[in-house]
Amino acid sequence: MAEAHDVVERSFNINSKLGPRLIAAAEQNAILRIGWTNAGEPVPKNGELGLCPNLPKGARMRALGVLGSWTAPFGSGGTFTLQGDAGAFLGAGNRGNTIVCERLTGDFAGFAMRDGKITILDGTGDDAGACMTGGLLIVRGATGTRVGGGMKDGLIVIHGDVSNDPGAGMTGGRIIINGRCPTPPAGVSLRPLTAAEVKAINKQLNDEELHVPSDAVCLTAAETPIIESEGGQMSSSDLSMVGLVAEQQHQTPPYATFDTVTLVGERNGDGTPTALPLPILAIVPDGNELIMEKDAMPHAANLLAHQPFLARANPRPVDFALLDQENLADAPELLAAAAGVVMDFDNMPSMNSEQIDGFLVAVRTLLGRDKPFALLSALARTTNLHVRAAHHGADVAFSRIEDGSGVAEAAALPLIGRSSKAHLEGTHTQSGVMLGLSATAHDLAVLRASGITLIACEVPMVEANDLAHWLQSLHQDISAILSRLGLESIDNLQRQNLRALDHETAAISGLRLVGYERPLPHWFAR
Repeated sequence: MAEAHDVVERSFNINSKLGPRLIAAAEQNAILRIGWTNAGEPVPKNGELGLCPNLPKGARMRALGVLGSWTAPFGSGGTFTLQGDAGAFLGAGNRGNTIVCERLTGDFAGFAMRDGKITILDGTGDDAGACMTGGLLIVRGATGTRVGGGMKDGLIVIHGDVSNDPGAGMTGGRIIINGRCPTPPAGVSLRPLTAAEVKAINKQLNDEELHVPSDAVCLTAAETPIIESEGGQMSSSDLSMVGLVAEQQHQTPPYATFDTVTLVGERNGDGTPTALPLPILAIVPDGNELIMEKDAMPHAANLLAHQPFLARANPRPVDFALLDQENLADAPELLAAAAGVVMDFDNMPSMNSEQIDGFLVAVRTLLGRDKPFALLSALARTTNLHVRAAHHGADVAFSRIEDGSGVAEAAALPLIGRSSKAHLEGTHTQSGVMLGLSATAHDLAVLRASGITLIACEVPMVEANDLAHWLQSLHQDISAILSRLGLESIDNLQRQNLRALDHETAAISGLRLVGYERPLPHWFAR
């Protein structure tokens, strides 16, 4: 634990020192070095990760040693040369960097690459070039399984043997193999190169040592019928059969002021918490949709301006960015503009602890270490999510209710509650959920009473004025619920305020059945 923490801190320190120097060095056409002393003596790095995210255009970096995961991601046009080995996700989300690794790399080199050039001179692991949408990836040496898996565009050139399932799931782009190639999987065609293609590719490579011969083969996507996926099962029920009841408190006057504010990112003095007027992060595709007309009502404009949303593009300064493989290459702009980030691990490759550390170093270097960050994963993986979120110091761990399993929302409450008690108690990590539909005030109150701090959900509409009206309705409805329950703050909601309104809900949630006033007997069985 301590050793991993030390590596992360060293990596953050390197990035923080490099940041101000990169632009100046680019203007002076100077090369910055990692792994040498000021006197030029070699001091190879060993395991540092997430280094040099978003290298600016013209910046030149040279590194020595064995680097960890997520080296030189999201590059905008710099040059990065590594004299040594690299871990997984070298150059992930690349959109203009020229990267050379003189030894071997781990899995997912060039993952979700959009542009630029990556050259690996001694082989790579599995899934090289996965989900590429452009750019050039060159590998000399053996390549692991699923090279080019899921790629949509771009060019991969391999001088060496490839392992099983090359091009699996590719829908565009080309994979050129100068070596042994197994029979490609269904949906991938293998053909010889034309003379014109050989000439054009070698011109693009611009290096005689890496030129492809005329007997190299080319893998492309085969024409297959497009069949829309049905997806998984939707949640079998909502929270409508969970009631909110007062204990012994007298009803609070409806004209009283009710506290619905939720703080995210409190870390015992380490970090800048974000205050949410309502405990909700509603998802919008583009933050520009939240900009109101100049003649909008001041109250409505104020509501929308202060409530953070979860945006996939163009977040406002109060919004959180929703980051996954689809917008990975846009990370520098998203993170620079946002108040925090939610990383969707369901839409990213599976990562081990070291790779997650590398990802977080790269992302939080661009975001700012003091801003809150959250992890998102499927409800079925809640225990794993909570363990990882606590280990990596995430501010929120979101469980996605609509994960295809069909688990009812009421049944999710004990799943999340038990895991939170086992893995999040004593940490600053808060539990959250992501609903598949827009949330009501009743949903927010039930979930908060269940110990869930923050709720992400879809928006009921996308027009800015309508969203402001929705937020106002939520606030009024939550205030009415708190008034009825005799509470002044949403933080005072507790599990004791919840009742299952029917036998089925009591059976799957463990809540007290209304009238019976205790959980059903099977919840006490060992």
